[in-house]
Amino acid sequence: MSTAAENKPAPPPALSGTAARYLRGLGHALDPVVQIGKEGVTDGVVKATCAALLTHELIKVRVLGEAPVDRREAAADLAARAEASLAQVLGRTALLYKRHPKKPKIVLPR
Repeated sequence: MSTAAENKPAPPPALSGTAARYLRGLGHALDPVVQIGKEGVTDGVVKATCAALLTHELIKVRVLGEAPVDRREAAADLAARAEASLAQVLGRTALLYKRHPKKPKIVLPR
């Protein structure tokens, strides 16, 4: 018998302060590629986020004003479901990072 705790995704990897600062610098010029709207964090949003992370590794996500959840909760939930690291939440924009499994483009500082 499975429980709800078994179905939860693994927590995203933690970023060091140096790595988060580096990613925030890279993400400054990016435009949001995924939006969380009035439906909240849906399976479609998670799929779009995973696809964008696979392509870009670092993406911005916009939480619209009509989203039913708090912007920080939405960003943390999306990061966890996409198995990504949350580098920043600034205003209604979140910055997510997930290393490409085969060909990483971004090398994080140690």
